[in-house]
Parts: sequence; C-alpha cells; structure tokens
Amino acid sequence: MKHLAQYLCLLVLCLPSPWLLAESDAIGLANVKTLKIDRGLTTEGKACITCHQQVTPGHVADWKESRHAHAGISCIDCHQVAEDAPHAMQHANVEDTPVFVSPLVSPKVCGRCHVDAKAQFDASGHFRAYHQIIPKDNLHALQVIHEGRNHPELSGAPGETGCMQCHGTEIKLDENNRPTAETWPNNGMGNLYPDGATGSCTACHSRHKFDIAEARHPHACASCHLGPDHPNIEIFENSKHGHLYNTEGDEWNFDTAPGAWEPGDYRGPTCATCHMSGIGELSVTHNVSERLYWNLWDKESKVRGSEDVLSPLLGDGPAGREKMKTVCSNCHSSTHTNNFFAQGDKAVRLYNEAYYQPATKMLEELKQEGLLKANPWTDEFQITYYYLWHHEGRRARQGAMMGAPDYAHWHGFFELQQDMYKLEGIYNRRMQSGKIE
Repeated sequence: MKHLAQYLCLLVLCLPSPWLLAESDAIGLANVKTLKIDRGLTTEGKACITCHQQVTPGHVADWKESRHAHAGISCIDCHQVAEDAPHAMQHANVEDTPVFVSPLVSPKVCGRCHVDAKAQFDASGHFRAYHQIIPKDNLHALQVIHEGRNHPELSGAPGETGCMQCHGTEIKLDENNRPTAETWPNNGMGNLYPDGATGSCTACHSRHKFDIAEARHPHACASCHLGPDHPNIEIFENSKHGHLYNTEGDEWNFDTAPGAWEPGDYRGPTCATCHMSGIGELSVTHNVSERLYWNLWDKESKVRGSEDVLSPLLGDGPAGREKMKTVCSNCHSSTHTNNFFAQGDKAVRLYNEAYYQPATKMLEELKQEGLLKANPWTDEFQITYYYLWHHEGRRARQGAMMGAPDYAHWHGFFELQQDMYKLEGIYNRRMQSGKIE
C-alpha cells in the first residue's frame, strides 16, 4: 500500500492537467463519480464538479477529457454571470450562494479566450443564420399558419423542433431568468443570447468536451447541412472525397493541432478542410464564407461581393475562389483544379440562365395578370417554382460545385427540366384562358 500511495502521488505531479485523481484509467461514469479534484481550481469550481459528478456525470465525463480541464478551466469559468446580467440566476439547490450562474453560455463568453475565432465567426455567413429569418414574414407564415395549422397552442412546434434547431432563435427568459421551452434548448448556429451575442459554438464543438476532432468530421456539419434542399452530407458522400473518407476515414488523424492539420493526417478533405482549416499557406478561419465564390443557396446564384454580414452575397468571390484553389492545390494539379471549377461554373450559369430567369419571368407575368392564387401552397405553379430554386436548383448547383454527379444530374438538372415543363404548361394554360385552373 505504501508503494501504491507513492506511485499515485508521483502520477499527480507528472500529469499535465491541473486537476484530477481517478481510481481507474478507464473512462466511464463510474470513474467520473470517483473523481477527486486535487488542485488548480477555485473553491467554487471544485464544488461544481463535486456535485455534478453525481448529478450529471455525463457533463463531468466530457469535461474530464477536454482541453479546458487540462487548462484548469471548469464549469464556473463559463457559467458564472454577473448578478445584474439579464440571464443571471442562483443555483436551484444553493439559493443562498453569492455566485450567479446560467445554463446559457454565449459566444461572448467563449470569445474571452477564443478571440480570433469569435471575430471570424461574426464576419461569416453562419452569423446570419437566424438574423436573416427575422424579416421573412412568408417563412413565419409557412411555419405557424400552414405547417402549424394556426393551432392556438401548438402552432409553434414546427419552428421549435425544426428551423430553430439549426438556424437558432432569440432565446427568451421566464420570470426566474431561465430560458423558455419555446426557445431553448437548441444548438442553432445563429442564436441570439440575452447578453447580446450571436452564434453557438456548441453547434460544432459539443458540450462539454469541445473536441476539435469532432468539428473536423463531416457529420459535425451534417446535422444541419442535409435533406432535400441542401443535402451537403449526401453530396459529400457521393463525391470522391466522401468515398475516401467512408473507406478509410477512421484511420485518419483528426487530433492534430490547429494550423498543422494537413494532408498526411488525411487523404481526402472533409467540410472543415476546405472551408475552415489551415492548409498550405492558408490560416485557420471560422469564417465559412471566406473561401466561397458563388452564393449557391439563393434563388439565383451571384458572385459574392459584399462586406455586409447580413447580405446573402457576403464575401469577396474572386478572392474566395483563389483561396479555395489554394486548398485544392495541396492534392491536385492546377489543370485539374481549373477544369473542375470551369465545369461547376458552367452548371451554375445554366441554372441561372435557362431555369431560374425564365421561370421568374413567367411568375412575374402571371402575377401581373392576377393569375396566381393568394395562398402559394395551394398553387401548383408557385409550389413548383419554389421547388425549382429551393430544392432541385440548389442540389444541381451544390452537386456540381462539390463533385457529386448524382446530385448534379438525377437529383438536380433532371428534376429541373421536369419543373420547367410543368411551369410552362401551367403558364400557357392560364395566359390563354385568363383563369386559374
């Protein structure tokens, strides 16, 4: 026993982290519940962990494996707020404590240490995720009136369980300064917090481990970027890049330090590699708009050229293209890269000029003649027009620019041509008869 005690003392001195002692090296909830905080944390910080390793051991299990734990950052460092903060509340079980806390940890808190990452995020398209929804009355009507059936109690469900979970919302507080069930929990990328901050770091780096490897895997992005209107994870898996990842991605090294994660750690890129990671001469960025040329999700694709973070055209398109080519150059020749973008650009222009513009011209002429229904979701022309840009058109453009042939063709242009024939048929009948069928 004497030798065991000496060994444990030596182990504590040698470990790089400023906390710890566990009775076993195994990672699990039982191990967490025996965790002893030995040094390096405040009294309040130790109290949080001592309690929560029993109450919510999953939180402590994640934190135990995090870089935060290694740096001596504990629950209180992120969750403590000023007494006069709009979301301040005393702990439910310790109401006489002078410490005020909140379950809401905004990017403003993360930005105290991660200064560059927050500034880059605030200049990116992700910042706009909820802000862009606020003025869209037609989208609110879709959620509440049409999907929610204007139900007096339940009409908010489609937005709360759907849109809000990716786009975020303005988080509201109840009379006890706790977040309301209508607005939280969610990991929406564009959340508006009571402290005025926008964003959600945990959308990519989930609590409480905040693992960089997690954010580098493509499925970190897939919780939002999937489905009929922007099937980016499906597009990735249809591409050669996705083929490499699905074949051998479990053998790649996703733990390399920021700025040093380059080919050799992986054979093919993930979403993070192309859009965020340091590679070649490019630095790490949390501005996901920085390396983009086109806007591929709007009704009509235009080259980016705006400094307004709320603009769909945020970014410098030509500069973004050169940065993306720099990413490609780490694995591909210049001929391969230039030809790939020439093919993709041609597809985007075809959508713009042969599909979106003619369809919009027909829509505007029908509107001028009073030949559109007031409720767009009962009007076959308006429904098909919506699918043309919001579903098939996005798939064709994104599939082409991300190397996914099935989405560029069968889920893209093949369905687009069917939409156009349907639109032309409805347009001709209404214009000739002067009536809505």
